[in-house]
Amino acid sequence: MSPAGSEARGAYNSGSEARGAYNSGSEARGGTRSLMLRTDGLGKSFVLHLQGSTRIPVLSHVDLELRAGECVALAGPSGAGKSTLMRSLYGNYRADRGRILINHDGAMVDIAGADPRLVIAVRRQTIGYVSQFLRVVPRVSSLNVVAEAAMARGQAPDLARAMAGDLLSRLNIPARLQGLAPATFSGGEQQRVNLARGFIGGHPILLLDEPTASLDPANRDVVIGMIHAAKVSGVAIIGIFHDTEVRDAVADRLFTVTALQEAA
Repeated sequence: MSPAGSEARGAYNSGSEARGAYNSGSEARGGTRSLMLRTDGLGKSFVLHLQGSTRIPVLSHVDLELRAGECVALAGPSGAGKSTLMRSLYGNYRADRGRILINHDGAMVDIAGADPRLVIAVRRQTIGYVSQFLRVVPRVSSLNVVAEAAMARGQAPDLARAMAGDLLSRLNIPARLQGLAPATFSGGEQQRVNLARGFIGGHPILLLDEPTASLDPANRDVVIGMIHAAKVSGVAIIGIFHDTEVRDAVADRLFTVTALQEAA
């Protein structure tokens, strides 16, 4: 998929349509806000080694910018590569070409093809990621699953557990359930633990892959509030939101990802 031209910059980036459908405040201030993430000519393909080494191109020439305090929503049809782009930004997928520049520790660093130790450091200090599914060590309590994410960023254990308890309660996981492992929960409850784990770290960049997909309306509204609060504090967010109501509530602009076969 190859975002190009005005579509690549976001279909709701300017004009009356942007002001009507999306929040224009942080975008209007974007010129004075810190650049947090940029991709230059990013490309990614997959090789099917068991099928004659067939190569499937997924991303090509992706140029994306993200500034502090804004939320950019990735748009495009299912299978276009939105999740592949997210995983590439987090370093789960190694890019074939191009650069992924992250504002880390006061400098822009390129994590595309970087040493794994740098990628780990960027994840610990700079980029948080809420995936579609919670993957944690079995039999660890939900409270500790969330608290460990804060401790990894230097919080004292007692304070981290207190923060985790407060955040889980806000997401309607009551104290009586916080000592249970997430595996005992429903899908929606697991996603709320996942969200608490992603937000507690206070990372300056946050990647959200369908954060409200498994949530009921009440908890969806809680997450919308959390995203707004993060933006106000200066967090830069990239998200995939198939729920258009959520997307309209939190996104400042769209970045359209076009499937390569459609762009050909």
